[in-house]
Amino acid sequence: MKGELVAFGQSARFDRWLTPLLLEAAGPGRWLDETEAIRIIDHFLLRYRLPDGATVVDRFVAGRRDLTGTDRELLLGWREPVEGIFEVRRKDGDAVVLLNLVDDLEYRTYSNVGRAAFRGVSKGGFLLTCLVPLVPADGAWLVSGAMEHYPRASAAEIAQAALHLAVSRPELVFRNPEKIEQGWQQMREDRTAFGEFCGADELVLPPGDAEELLNAYYRHRREATAAAHPGRARGKRLPDPDFPAFELPPDLADADTVGVIYDEIDGLNFYADYGMLRDLFTDPDLTGRRKHQDLLRTYLREDSITPLPIRRLAAAHPETVDTVFRKLLRQPGFNWAEHGEELLRRRKPWYYAQEPRPGVSVIGDRLAELAAGRR
Repeated sequence: MKGELVAFGQSARFDRWLTPLLLEAAGPGRWLDETEAIRIIDHFLLRYRLPDGATVVDRFVAGRRDLTGTDRELLLGWREPVEGIFEVRRKDGDAVVLLNLVDDLEYRTYSNVGRAAFRGVSKGGFLLTCLVPLVPADGAWLVSGAMEHYPRASAAEIAQAALHLAVSRPELVFRNPEKIEQGWQQMREDRTAFGEFCGADELVLPPGDAEELLNAYYRHRREATAAAHPGRARGKRLPDPDFPAFELPPDLADADTVGVIYDEIDGLNFYADYGMLRDLFTDPDLTGRRKHQDLLRTYLREDSITPLPIRRLAAAHPETVDTVFRKLLRQPGFNWAEHGEELLRRRKPWYYAQEPRPGVSVIGDRLAELAAGRR
């Protein structure tokens, strides 16, 4: 069925969507290696959303009346693949048992071409690949798309790649329920430490001062961790205390002020020109000024901004929040207590459509060992 699905997805009916993806990846030279091409096609089959919201595998299942109920369940389960960087634990018959260094879970994995796919794959080596569930078999997975093998000697590079993936795409870590709870606990501890060091969980600072404070905080955390675990640093060079752990991106660095808010749910966030927005709620007469109106509209409109800063300001200024939004929205009857949450849900539906996740990625013991260079 996997072979039939691939042929279906590469048929002429999907050219208008698949071809641009391949051309974009190929770049001006119009050259694309086979591994990357396979990876793009596999992503297109299982996760790419067509104009009607369906995937290619949805279309494949809908058009195949000969499929059994089990076949349909199997194919539709492929819409939720597991991306990761895997360490080979052992071979077991036709399968290999893999530890995902990103989510710290084991996967008993097969290939649709049989055990020959794992020839040359040895215990202690690493695989970069994508897995799909073999529904309804419990705990069985299938290699999907490209599979790259790296020897045990590549452990240092593999660990860095896995760390980067865990930080840049924390949703991959949180496939493991234990990591979700560990992440919340770690974030609570970090938020408490941040508040004690900075004096509050909400700050408004010039960009340069914000960078300096965050760098000082991270140095403090590194030093506190090293003091609590002296054995870990034995024989190793400690990080340069002047190394900049944090640097604002250009859009924040160019702002007049930066809001720094460490929330118990949304985590640590930074907001451009937050001081100007706070002034608006302090003095609602400023709503008549174009730049203040535009700033509040930006905070309401942008998908990169959660409801957090507006909620914070509304809670801090209950006596002026109604006036601010009545003038902005030109709705004399607007009342924040009654209409505020509805407004935020309407403007930012994406935020409410997803379950909250901790803003801290927690890595597993094995990845920590590999990153530290230990066996």
